[in-house]
Amino acid sequence: MVGPQRPLFVLFGSSIVQLSYSDDGWGATLADIYSRKADILLRGYSGWNSRRALQVVNQVFPKDASVQPSLVIVYFGGNDSVGPHSSGLGPHVPLPEYIENMRKIAIHLKSLSEKTRIIFLSCPPVNEEMIHESNSRYGGIFCHLDRTNEACQRYSEACLELCREIDVKAIDLWSAIQKRDDWMTTSFTDGIHLSSEGSKIVVEEILKVLKEAEWEPCLHWKSLPTEFSEDSPCDPVASDGKNTINLSELTFHTKIQWD
Repeated sequence: MVGPQRPLFVLFGSSIVQLSYSDDGWGATLADIYSRKADILLRGYSGWNSRRALQVVNQVFPKDASVQPSLVIVYFGGNDSVGPHSSGLGPHVPLPEYIENMRKIAIHLKSLSEKTRIIFLSCPPVNEEMIHESNSRYGGIFCHLDRTNEACQRYSEACLELCREIDVKAIDLWSAIQKRDDWMTTSFTDGIHLSSEGSKIVVEEILKVLKEAEWEPCLHWKSLPTEFSEDSPCDPVASDGKNTINLSELTFHTKIQWD
């Protein structure tokens, strides 16, 4: 660890998480928004389902770690929701097992510390036509995956219902993304994974939860202190030649001024 110690946010999930640092992804955007305020740690594993995540959750989040995360954002469900393969192999997890796996993951994360907060992301929608078109581009990697928007909705609703039951914050990505009229053409890179436009929706929803949650301390970016934000004679000199300009809070480099 390097110091001073900042709040630690961990993104835990499948490819929606692993790829979130690519092409203006939502993970990279969060890291930018929280620069000098919190450290964003990526723990994403492409192709994983809730069953595999549960097998290693104790290793990813050991209870005896000297520093526990302030926030864990969890996403599993899309791979679980694909239809079962005749071989018995593959990522499919039956809905009842998916619910119990996510429950156990939440229980473990809650046990890390009294200050560890959790947000579950529900299964986003998919563009089935785009998935089929992407198969040729990716050499048929998705050819055996029966992934439908209807199944995504079932797993999304199950995740949200579980979160209401166990008092975990949840974001309904299946509904949030479909609020855009052009969601099918703008939200994905391949019908499954999120484009920069799709990622913007995820960031907006996460920031909304963090702003509204009655957590102490508040984890919204505007509420967290900026590291080494005091004025300094080493700062750039102002136009009057007598004062300096403190750049610690400036966000002029961002295309979107996040709330």
